[in-house]
Amino acid sequence: MNKTARPVESAGGTFHITDVYPSIDAGRFPVKRVAGEPVEVWADIYRDGHDVISAALAWRHEADEEWRRAPMTLYGDDRWGGAFTPEQPGRYSYAIEAWTDEFASWRRRFEQQPATGGDRTLDALEGAGMLTKAQAGSPAEAAVIIKQCEIYLQTGEAGALLAPELKQAMAGSQFRTDLTRSQLFPLVADRPRARYGAWYQMFPRSQGKVNGEHGTFKDCIARLPDIAAMGFDIVHLTPIHPIGTQHRKGRNNAATALPGDPGSPYAIGSADGGHDTVHPELGTLDDFRSFVVACEAHGMEVALDLAVQCSPDHPWLRQHPHWFKRRPDGSLRAGEHPPQHWDDVVMPDFANEDAAALSHALREIVLFWVSQGVKIFRVDNPHTKPLPFWEWLIREVQRHDPNVIFLAEAFTQPKLVKGLAKLGFTQSYTYFTWRTERLELGRYLGELIGHPERDFFRPNFFVNTPDILPFHLQSGESWMFKSRLALAATLSSNYGIYSGFELLEHAPIPGREEYLDSEKYEIKVRDWGRPGNIKPYIAALNRIRCYNPALQQTANLRFIGIEDGNVIGFIKEAPDHGNVVVAAIALSRDSHEFWLPLGDAAVGSGDLRRPVATVEDLVTGERHALEWGGVRLRIDPERDPALLLRCLG
Repeated sequence: MNKTARPVESAGGTFHITDVYPSIDAGRFPVKRVAGEPVEVWADIYRDGHDVISAALAWRHEADEEWRRAPMTLYGDDRWGGAFTPEQPGRYSYAIEAWTDEFASWRRRFEQQPATGGDRTLDALEGAGMLTKAQAGSPAEAAVIIKQCEIYLQTGEAGALLAPELKQAMAGSQFRTDLTRSQLFPLVADRPRARYGAWYQMFPRSQGKVNGEHGTFKDCIARLPDIAAMGFDIVHLTPIHPIGTQHRKGRNNAATALPGDPGSPYAIGSADGGHDTVHPELGTLDDFRSFVVACEAHGMEVALDLAVQCSPDHPWLRQHPHWFKRRPDGSLRAGEHPPQHWDDVVMPDFANEDAAALSHALREIVLFWVSQGVKIFRVDNPHTKPLPFWEWLIREVQRHDPNVIFLAEAFTQPKLVKGLAKLGFTQSYTYFTWRTERLELGRYLGELIGHPERDFFRPNFFVNTPDILPFHLQSGESWMFKSRLALAATLSSNYGIYSGFELLEHAPIPGREEYLDSEKYEIKVRDWGRPGNIKPYIAALNRIRCYNPALQQTANLRFIGIEDGNVIGFIKEAPDHGNVVVAAIALSRDSHEFWLPLGDAAVGSGDLRRPVATVEDLVTGERHALEWGGVRLRIDPERDPALLLRCLG
């Protein structure tokens, strides 16, 4: 039925296929979606003349030879739409095909001719001739064409050529001599965990129970029930590899380590091994695999730090000395991340003459950990490495296993952060950590959920990190910790905390957004159940996220105008619009009474969509009927700074 499609031509060609959605930088980078969910595609399609146009959406997985197709529908003003569903994680291509439906064009001309009583036999014969040239479509279509052709030949009545079922049968059973295809557009379909998850970041060496004693993977396993009880989906480990001794940092980033100081786990590599080795004090590789299995038993996954940097003791320094940057005198160049200067690490040189071997070695490192059961990697400072390297590495790893997820930990220029997302990072750290006012939160979310960002950028809202203790948390006020947690967990479908947040840890280096006695440079043993913790609050919030699909996505969000400037309100809807959640979160510690306007909110889709009549508090179960299109509410931040309400019709 289909001849080989020719590419869409420039001005002067028959068909024009333009303004294709979704596409990133005109198809240079892949669109991101989730496997098993429909992908809507839109385009403007037009041609010269008055003939009838047909169009289809063609798509295939990169490993497939055959294209699959779905019809596109004209919605007016030359705007066409269609959809396809990538069934499995992986990389896909899609394109739009357009052609002239010659039989439909004949039929329209025939029907539009004035009924003057003249002989229309020749016009009818033209249509009948098309039936005899029809190429076999489906057996059902062929049967319709044969039947209507026989009726016409027996009766001579043109009505047989105008039957609705014949129009449909001919649409799929005629030569498409001018079939034209757009350029190909790439798409990555990720598994659902890419879209939704709660992260818990921890230092494995600090999970023991004895002060000053190095924790082990067995200690980490013992902590899993506590983490799972809080409702987290992902346990994120800082580097688990041997730590170098040359230029080892002491407590609080001191230039010289004292005896017993463990050093920074980001100074990777020693005589015990490099990136593919487990720190001997943590245990063995078998112990690590046991930890992965234990996480799975608790319904959680392991995320591992990938830090492309080495201690001066890393085996690669001996095996491949030319892989590293050096100063004019031949000495190693220490790592830099302005304004920071890291004496305990050195950076691989991706411009060295053997850069391909370096890249392949790093790929093998990632694949090694994938073989140990790790399917999520948090990449440390990816913006300090060449962008083409990441694009290549992510593609290579995901070709091996399309379930692997990469999170970019890059706090740098906004366009560079977005560039990393475009080239393949599954999720991205964001500037949420520093957005505190209602106006700036609204503007920032508007940017992230707008076009084209929503099609390639998946934000992950971390409330704190081992490197960042935001000023607004340094007072240690419980309401503020809860408010920031609620904002992160409801505005974004992916969010995370660094361990200690649940204990309200807040001691800073004076005047800086950094932790005093940072865990990066020492072992910190904690009482995870000490009074004042907010673990029940975290658990309740994650439970609400789990049972409300509206909170498991980020893009379908809109803000609500609330007169109180210290309360932010917004509505999120599940993709099928069946679950709608409205949130009101306090941004100051004062009590707030306010009117929440919900007059235009609705639940359901299509003909089942109905106005919201009642809202149900997802914490207390209390219900409030809407009056005059809204409801009056009160927030006491000292008790709970967030109201989360499910909308009911």
